[in-house]
Amino acid sequence: LIRHTAIGVNYHDIYVRSGLYKTLNLPGIPGCEAIGIIEKIGSGVKNFKKGDRIVYITSDYGAYATHRMLSNHLAIKVPDMITDEVMATNFLRSMTVKMLLEKVTKITLADTILVTAAAGGVGRLLCQWANSLGVCVIGTVSNQNKVSKANSYGCIHTIVCNQNDVVEKVMKLTGGKGVDVVYDSVGSDTFVDSLATLKKCGHLVNYGQSSGPVEPL
Repeated sequence: LIRHTAIGVNYHDIYVRSGLYKTLNLPGIPGCEAIGIIEKIGSGVKNFKKGDRIVYITSDYGAYATHRMLSNHLAIKVPDMITDEVMATNFLRSMTVKMLLEKVTKITLADTILVTAAAGGVGRLLCQWANSLGVCVIGTVSNQNKVSKANSYGCIHTIVCNQNDVVEKVMKLTGGKGVDVVYDSVGSDTFVDSLATLKKCGHLVNYGQSSGPVEPL
């Protein structure tokens, strides 16, 4: 039994609440990510104890609550130096970035990538992680106020979408070659441009749709 101390709110939750993702059986409790304290523990559980601070992600939802029952194989102990708020707002995002950079694609030092919404929740972590690997990161942001943030997160070049032709700018920055990978979390508004910025045999990874779902091709 877990007593929640902080709950993550993600775009996935918005998609579920809006009905875009029909993955929550109603009546049901949304929320897939939280951190909390173990208050009770099953007799067969050996790797945790009452009072342990744990974080989890689950496809079974149920995080928007004060307490919940949780299978022990989903729980991960939280280091003392990480606050509840930081962990709750970054755990799923961090796992998403790890999946994107290590499972979905395998980028190399020679690659140039484009990250849409580079100052956003997942975007900023993606830029930092890719930059730490030595990859050339180009980011897009929605307004000028976000440029300095995107740059601080590791973007070598940052493009303001409403002030530039993104495709033209990317091609200029890459000498007409295009980028190896686009990580696009925006969806409908950026999909066509994202495709157009790719080099031959490049990869478009669409992992979100904050502007709406992409129309079927």
